[in-house]
Amino acid sequence: METVVWSRPENQRAGTPLLVMMHGYGTDEVRMSDLFGQLPPEFTCAALRAPKVIGDDYGWFLLDYFLTHDFADVISVSNKVFDWINSVKAQHSSVSLLGFSQGMAMASTLLRLRPQDFRAVVGLSGFVLDNELLAMSESFDAKPPFFWGRDKADLVINDAAVEHTAEWLHRNTQLTARTYPGMGHTISKAEMVDVSAFLRHYVLR
Repeated sequence: METVVWSRPENQRAGTPLLVMMHGYGTDEVRMSDLFGQLPPEFTCAALRAPKVIGDDYGWFLLDYFLTHDFADVISVSNKVFDWINSVKAQHSSVSLLGFSQGMAMASTLLRLRPQDFRAVVGLSGFVLDNELLAMSESFDAKPPFFWGRDKADLVINDAAVEHTAEWLHRNTQLTARTYPGMGHTISKAEMVDVSAFLRHYVLR
């Protein structure tokens, strides 16, 4: 990853739990770094910038309203994130993931490919990719903790994607699901309070 914003300087990261944060489609890492102050201070947070240029902003892979995607594109960017995580994880006590919108698709894909690598995953106003090849590669020894927050009236994530995401999460994860009426396709302070409680429980306890 060429651009990463950290919540703390390098000399203060050793031994801390790492939270890797991935933004949505058509935004950038600032959308995630703005949340640092709402997360438990025990974490080292790293907001990654997606590598694909989308207009004046960035995305993880090409996407349309129907959330169609190219599998090779998804695997390519996933490997880039894995390479980055591998370069820093040795100094941390654990690694967890947080993704917003398309970033949730990324976070859940990384979990599907290497479930043993992550302590917990947070997905906000996003979705899990409906992909047969990914499904064939899944092998969970235990259900990982997963927080899914959204507004039921969010018009950005279509109904078919929500249905698939709910089915996959209930089948494969230890799910904490919360809804926030009126929030829309964004992140609310109330949601971040719940995210922090989830991370404290599953990572810091």
